[in-house]
Formats: sequence, structure tokens, C-alpha cells
Amino acid sequence: MIYLKKIQAKIILLELRLRYVLLHLSPRLKKVLLFSLAIFIMSTALIINEIDKNLSTKIPEKGGALTEGIIGTPRFVNPVLTISDADRDLTMLVYSGLLRSNNNQLVLDLAESYEIDEDELCYTFTLKPNLRWSDNMPLTSDDVIFTIEQIKNPTTKSPRRASWEGVEIEKIDEKNLSFCLQKPYAPFLENMTLGILPKHIWKDVLPEQMPLSIFNIEATGSGPYKIENISRNSSGIITSYTLKPNKNFPIQDPYLQKIILKFYPSEKELVSAYKSGEIDSLSALAPQKILEIKKDNSFIKTYFLSRVFAIFFNQDNAKLFAESEVRHALDVSTNKQKIVNEILKNFGTPISSPIPPGSIGFKETSTIQENINGDLGKAKDILERNGWKFPKTKPAESEDIQAGKDEEQKVLERKKGKELLRLEFSISTSNIPDLVQTAELIKQNWEELGAKVNLKIYEIGDLEQNVIRPREYDALLFGEIMGKDPDAFAFWHSSQRNDPGLNIAQYTNISADKFLEEARTTFDIKKREDKYFKFQEEIKTDAPAVFLYSPYFVHLLPISMKGVDEESITVSSERFSQIYKWHIKTKKVWKIFQ
Repeated sequence: MIYLKKIQAKIILLELRLRYVLLHLSPRLKKVLLFSLAIFIMSTALIINEIDKNLSTKIPEKGGALTEGIIGTPRFVNPVLTISDADRDLTMLVYSGLLRSNNNQLVLDLAESYEIDEDELCYTFTLKPNLRWSDNMPLTSDDVIFTIEQIKNPTTKSPRRASWEGVEIEKIDEKNLSFCLQKPYAPFLENMTLGILPKHIWKDVLPEQMPLSIFNIEATGSGPYKIENISRNSSGIITSYTLKPNKNFPIQDPYLQKIILKFYPSEKELVSAYKSGEIDSLSALAPQKILEIKKDNSFIKTYFLSRVFAIFFNQDNAKLFAESEVRHALDVSTNKQKIVNEILKNFGTPISSPIPPGSIGFKETSTIQENINGDLGKAKDILERNGWKFPKTKPAESEDIQAGKDEEQKVLERKKGKELLRLEFSISTSNIPDLVQTAELIKQNWEELGAKVNLKIYEIGDLEQNVIRPREYDALLFGEIMGKDPDAFAFWHSSQRNDPGLNIAQYTNISADKFLEEARTTFDIKKREDKYFKFQEEIKTDAPAVFLYSPYFVHLLPISMKGVDEESITVSSERFSQIYKWHIKTKKVWKIFQ
């Protein structure tokens, strides 16, 4: 205490002396002193600001909310049963898998680690310690096994069942379990992103009762968010879900403190809600519509989408497609860049390969990417060299009749023995605006070449059941969904030519089959890529389809949203795979304390 009093006395004495000096200074010296003091304070402030700028950084801070609009109504917030985009979006937010997608990689989620045995048949997973559900009950290997058993049970009728056929699961202990395959399958790890169900909630629900359970709506998971509130209209239809952070999420605490998903029956109502400010983000609209409604306080986030859109030739249904020069000429003449520019509004990339950009094994070379602008002259030359000609016109009684016949007969023909081949065929596709416009543009493109093209437009259900499954089409404009690890086996292997296989080009090539078989059993990435490169060269030589474009997934978000770093997704719900990193608020800290 005496020591403090002595310090205070010295400060008071110093202050008195400073006042005495200031009182006896001349006005001129006072101005000089005050000016010098001001310069010193300003310089010090600038130095401190510069030091702060160099040593500090902005980091995410908890807070803020997102309100997103979605078309459709959720029915199965359940990874075993999800069928719609609304289902999958909520499932991605509420559930966790052993692994989680991150662009074209898989990162640990519920799993702490995993090992693959020497035979590349068995995968042993170890769960993270002290895992808990959002209701605070323990999460163990029993929950994982229960979930997959539900999928494998035919009574459940899970859309995921095919992915787990032949997989044997064994519990080692509460934290460890193994999955064993009958033969090596390199893309198997993608299965591990499957959301896990809580056994303690579902164990008393019979498989046949699962689709009817209230737990499909009032879901409990271990994902980044948990359900706080469900709103319904007067008819009992769900209109929104309000989610809050799940404190038991094993990766990290999410930054956004609230997520509201609002559901609308149509695109028109979704757009209206965005324009009125009822929601601040949306997706799943045509690029043209997104550009029309975008606000100044929003930004467009694009993702590579692992999809390939092409026109697939059915050589069994249209004999002219058995002629190699026809397939190649149609491919060479197609202006793919124009489709991307005019129809996708540049929200996509033109392709000439069955492997989408950004995927393992995609071959981006000049030979694969040639002719994206179309070369009508080269295409005509290919056909002419192979005997395709316009039929000669016959004399007519009047010029009007002759002109009409000329107009009708501008279709290339070629004699093959006693048979006359005519370059006339149909393109079947679904009644989706982008696909209809693409089909119309290609029809115009190919008719300039000398073909007669008929368009057949179907509703998607009709197309899949009555056209694709029985293979009743000449040419099919359709899209294929590839995985992160693009196992093209189902789409191009000869064993998949008939329904339920997805080889809709009816493609058969022994070498291509061999490369596809080897690629899916090869774990070395470089070797697998080499198999896919060789497979793509076979496809290029045979031209069983005209590959058109790989579209971007377009997401409209508030400009304040940060941390949206995903670049590539397989399905639309994966835009939320790293949602726990999204943030609006930030705070400044020195880097040494980050």
C-alpha cells in the first residue's frame, strides 16, 4: 500500500511539472509541440493498424441463418427410403455417414479411421469415441449394422438395396465393424456416405411398416443439424422445417445457428417466394430463370455436376445407326458449344466423353474435346465418301410440284445391297424445357446435314417405363448420373444392355468391357485412370452416342454467405455436405491465436 502511494505521488508531481512547462512556453513553441504530438499519435495509429493488418485475420463466427426454398414435400427424411430432392436435402442436414463427401473426395465423419485388407475385399471401420445421437443416446456399430440390414431386407423396398447386395457385415465390438465383399470393387467406399439410422428409435418398427412411420418426418440423426420445429398448413401438409445445430455432430460445431427449409408445390410459387423475400436462397431452376430473378444482394454458386447428357443411338431399333459413318457424321456435325451457350446460358461445359469433367479418369485432350463447335463440312464429307447422296429428282409437270418434291426429298440415302437406307429417325426425350430445347436445336443441326429428324417428347414417367425400359427408341436424349468415382460399368458394359441395366446405347465392345471390369477392381488411382482412358478411346472409335454437355448445378445464395467451397457434387443434396462450414458472421483475431 505504501509503495502504491509513492507511485501515485510521483505521477502527480510529473503532471504538475508538465503543466508548469506548458504554462511558461511561448505560443509558438506550444504550436510546435502540439503539432509534433499530433504527428506522433497519427504515426503510432498507422503503425498499429499496419501491424494489426499483417498479424490478424478474419475467422468464421457462430450466428446468422439461412432460409432456402425447395420444390416438393418431404415424405422420407430417412436415408434408407429417400426418393425426392426434398427428402435428400433434409437427410443430408440431419444424418451422418461413416464418411462424408467433400468435392471429389471422401472425408471421415462418424468414422475415426478405416483399413482395407490385402485382398481388397474387407473394410474395417473404427468409430470415433463417444459418438451420440442428437437426442444424446450413444451411437455404436449396432446402429450402422441395423441401418444396412434394413436396406438389404427386400420387405423394406429401399432404393439403396442394389448397392449393398453381396456385402457381409460383421460386428467386432461397439466401435469396430467390418464389411466384406465377394470380389474387389474400388468405388465401394462411396457407400459409406449413407446416413445411419438410430436403432434405439427404429428397432420396434417392422420393415413393412417403415414407410408409414412418423419417424420418417420427426427424424433423429447425428448430422450437423437437428429438427427444432415442423410447420404444416391447414390441410396438414408440411410447409417448412426449422433446424438448429446438433451439438453432438462429430466433425465440428456448425456456424449457422438456424436453417429454415420451406417447401413449395411448384416452380412458380418458389420464384414468387424468392421475389417477395420469403426465402433468401434456392436452386433446381433453369439457368435462364436464375439469371432473371437474381438480386443485387445475391450471388450464383455453381458446382460441377457428375452427369453426362448425350444422344444414345439404338442400333437394334434403327438399322441406319449400325453404319459407323452415320454415327460419326452426326457427332462431328453437332454444335455442342452452341447448346451450352444458348440453352444452358454457359452453366455447363461441352463434352465428348462418357466420363464427366472433374471425375477420376476424365480425359481432357485435344482428341477427346475436338469438334465441340461442330463441323458440318467435315460431317458431309464423311457421309459422301461412304456413298450417302441426295436422291435425284424426277421431272414434274409443273415447277410448283417439283419444288414441293425437292423440299420433301432433301434427305440423304444410301444403297446397301438391295436395301435402301434413308437418314431418317426419331429422337426421344423427356418434357423438360432444357432437353426439349436441346432436341430442337440438334434437329435443326442434323437436318442441315441432310437428315430428317422427328422429335418424340414424353413425360418422365412415361419415358422411363414405356420407352427406355423396353428400349423403344431410335435415338434417346437423356442424362446419366455418375458417382464421384465414375463406375461406367452399368452404363456401357455389354452385360447391362437389357433392362434393368443402364446400357441404353445397347453398346457391345469386348475391349471396352475388359477395361471397365478392370477399372472397377483396381484400387490404384493411376492404373484405374489408365483403364478409363483406354475405355474412352474405344468409345471415341465406335461413337455409340453423341456426348453433349455436363451441366452445372446452380445455387442462388445471399451475398453475405461465406464458406461455400464445394466445387463438385453428384446429386443436388450434396450442396449441403459441408454446411457446417458455411457462415455469415466473422471476427478478427491475430493469426497466432487462430
